[in-house]
Amino acid sequence: MSRPGAGVFEFAPALIAAYVVLAVLAPALCKRWGRPALMACGLLPLATTVWAGAQLSAVLDGGERLVHVDWIPTLSIGIDLRLDALSLVMTLVVAGVGTLVFLYSGRYFPADDDGLGKYTGSLLAFAGSMLGLVLADNLLLLVIFWELTGVLSYLLIAHRSGKRSSRVAATQAFIVTTAGGLVMLVGAVMLGENAGTYTLSSILAAPPSGPLITTSVVLMIVGGITKSAIVPFSFWLPGAMAAPTPASAFLHAATMVKAGIYLFARLAPAFAALSLWQPVLMVLGGITLLYGGVVALRQRDLKLLLAYGTVSQLGLMTLLIGTGNPDALLGGLAMLIAHATFKAALFFVVGVIDTSAGTRDLTKLSGLRRSMPVMFWVSVLAAVSMAGVPPMIGFAAKEAGYAGILDGGAWGAGGAVVMTLGSALTVTYSIRFLWGAFSDKPGQADTEVSPSSPWMTGPAVGLAALGLVLGLVPQLLEPLVQSYAGTAGETHEDAMALWHGFNLPLALSATGWLLGTVIFFGQRRREHAGEIARPAAAEPGRSYRATTAGVDAVAVAVTNATQRGSLPVSLGAILIVLIAFPGTMLIKAGVGPKSVETFGDPAEVLLSAVILALAVVLLRVKRGMVAIILVGGVGYAVAVLFILRGAPDLALTQLLVETVTLVAGLLVLTRMPDRALFASRKGNGFRAVVAVFAGALMTALALIIPGTRTVAPISDALPDPSVSYGGGYNIVNVILVDVRGWDTFGEISVLIAAATGVASLVFLSQRTGSVPRRPTALPKAAKPRRPSPWLATDWTPRRSLLLEVVTRLIFHIIVVFSLYVLFVGHDQPGGGFAAGLIVGLALTLRYLAGGAFELGEAAPVDAGIVMGIGLLIAAVMAVVGLVGGGSALQSTIFQGEVLGLELKFVTSTIFDIGVYLVVIGLVLDVLRSLGAELDRQAVVDRLDDDAPRSRRGRRTADTGRGTRR
Repeated sequence: MSRPGAGVFEFAPALIAAYVVLAVLAPALCKRWGRPALMACGLLPLATTVWAGAQLSAVLDGGERLVHVDWIPTLSIGIDLRLDALSLVMTLVVAGVGTLVFLYSGRYFPADDDGLGKYTGSLLAFAGSMLGLVLADNLLLLVIFWELTGVLSYLLIAHRSGKRSSRVAATQAFIVTTAGGLVMLVGAVMLGENAGTYTLSSILAAPPSGPLITTSVVLMIVGGITKSAIVPFSFWLPGAMAAPTPASAFLHAATMVKAGIYLFARLAPAFAALSLWQPVLMVLGGITLLYGGVVALRQRDLKLLLAYGTVSQLGLMTLLIGTGNPDALLGGLAMLIAHATFKAALFFVVGVIDTSAGTRDLTKLSGLRRSMPVMFWVSVLAAVSMAGVPPMIGFAAKEAGYAGILDGGAWGAGGAVVMTLGSALTVTYSIRFLWGAFSDKPGQADTEVSPSSPWMTGPAVGLAALGLVLGLVPQLLEPLVQSYAGTAGETHEDAMALWHGFNLPLALSATGWLLGTVIFFGQRRREHAGEIARPAAAEPGRSYRATTAGVDAVAVAVTNATQRGSLPVSLGAILIVLIAFPGTMLIKAGVGPKSVETFGDPAEVLLSAVILALAVVLLRVKRGMVAIILVGGVGYAVAVLFILRGAPDLALTQLLVETVTLVAGLLVLTRMPDRALFASRKGNGFRAVVAVFAGALMTALALIIPGTRTVAPISDALPDPSVSYGGGYNIVNVILVDVRGWDTFGEISVLIAAATGVASLVFLSQRTGSVPRRPTALPKAAKPRRPSPWLATDWTPRRSLLLEVVTRLIFHIIVVFSLYVLFVGHDQPGGGFAAGLIVGLALTLRYLAGGAFELGEAAPVDAGIVMGIGLLIAAVMAVVGLVGGGSALQSTIFQGEVLGLELKFVTSTIFDIGVYLVVIGLVLDVLRSLGAELDRQAVVDRLDDDAPRSRRGRRTADTGRGTRR
């Protein structure tokens, strides 16, 4: 069905991508323009609003528009986007309120706020993720955007990162919603696998059935109730009020907390008939409606009052959608729209009051209706809409909700009673908000306020006016909400109207108004008598904190029981388990090697004897340096075995790794007593037995497993594809950067994490910045002079000038050779890993020749930056294949003739360059942490030992300052 303007939806993926791009640029824009950058960024959600408005005619009467872009076909993940009435409503809410939030934020934050760029980027990325969530037509894509909104909401809630309360609240919200998202992921996978497709529109068009489907839907509901703060997960939402007020208006009134409601509404037309749908959603929704309303009455902070009111309203929407019939779904969607208009407006008002009066405590505010008349009337309109009183949109939406829930079958009557009680509580806290914010308090002078910007008052006025217009003419929403509700079945006409005559819904509304007013005056009477509202006895989040504390306690107990801090004990436990379980299974299997070559090349036999001899000698040594050298000897002998077996790549890597490991071990010994590690040989016999059994087991596995193969090994088929597909004759390197490129990417990521962890444990001072070129950790009197401008560093008689000159002469030759090894690695022995280790050895030579100063001259960069750039290059190469329409990490081969020479370049070499930089950064980090930093600490310790007692404290303080460059 073709409709005007429908073709515009084809730009939906580009629109979502625009949010990502602008989010990346936002920090730079804010740094350059300041607060006006926020308003400029608001143009994107404004354009989204206009774009969504152009789709209105395309989605009426059940219409929809679809867009598909291939992404990861093997995982059934594509960029599948769908626009129908429900997603259009959510898009308008996200983009429309988002536009106002950007305008409002442009004056809410002070001009000198250091976090403005981070806030703007996070807000843009969140808006884009939320837009992707409501448009996603693939279950897995929906979950991806779902989790992205959780991560970005964490950043927004923790915007004031200097406050512990903000960090705790953000962590709490993130853990709860992410845990729910993981449960939802399990449900999505179960639903997609059992339905035979992950396309949401296809599943909803022909919904499957059965126990597994019911289970999967319930699991997805769990994700929804955590996101929308439904009982028992309501506690995280009030804590999230630590976020800046405009972010609260966006996340916790208009968008993110509506994600769960959107999920319920999306699934309802297909799965509302499931046996667990009404019991789960209606019971939890009803409890949440009453719980939020009761606790809201006990709040003094206007923002917390609105937060608990939001919890209550989310419960109401869940109750309506949980009813499941078409009219109730219509009322639930209308309530969602109404809530976005009045609750976001009230949050804006609270922000204006907070910035103008300096407090949100309703017991300290007095007379604001005279000093802030515009905000007063905006609040009156919004609060009237929240209370469901005509002529606002809140009334029309609630009337539609009453009509739907009364038609809800066996659960309808009970739901209507709960809705009436919840509506009464809503009336009470709506009046309490107006009284607390704007009334005259006995015995208090009028609160002094500062002028507020029209950029802050304007958005609140606009939303209140919109609520009034939609309330006076609710028929404007009728086609849109009817289009959604019609997907669940036939609905009543004119459901959205300001006047339906004297009927039961109007009677229930009037009951709520009257009962809510009585409750308010009863509460005021008690407070006037001195019984000020106190927080509830059951503090929200107590169960969450008890759970996290219990998990921490168990983790500490398990760690204490299993991790004794001894490497021999930990390694011994691993080897014993290896011997006990796989070894026992191997013995029970009763299998053995089919054929064993007793004696091979005499050189191999000789090397094996050398390896065994070195291992036996290791049990007898007492000095750490000798032990490290012997271990290195074993490694070098194994490398020679690789050469004899025709594996030059493995041999090269083994030699380089052994050398770097040997150096690292020797560096560690510089700060450890040489004999401390081998003070006693007690237990060596047991270690020898464990080692022999572990070695015997691995030997048996190596001999038996190849003989059990029933099909031809895949390695037989690798030579031809490595040339035709991977573009290289070095099969090992082709495997690393092409066949198992994802494994390599994961390995370098782990390398970076390990290096960062080790260095962070070693460094006692700030770790950022480049390697020091001068001895900044030493007092001025201890700094030697510079005799030679050519050396460009300090020299003392303790160091060898000849060695430093020689290492400087050969350093660049080694680096150039590493580049050769890097670029020929696709066809000859080498590659990024080996080349990076070669540069690492060159840096090691510079360090051994001249210490930290020579290392700083050789590599005046931060190791973390080098590793980060390498990982970024590898990640970009993973994405390039997808952008080009292929697979991740897919290579392209370029061949041609230049000046009579046949040249070839494979794009996987760029990925190898990333590996090259990661390895260089890793070795540099090891040298810097285990070498230069330990040297500095040793110098400081010696100076303290040599200094008079009266001067030690001052000297230590001086050297400590010197390290924080």
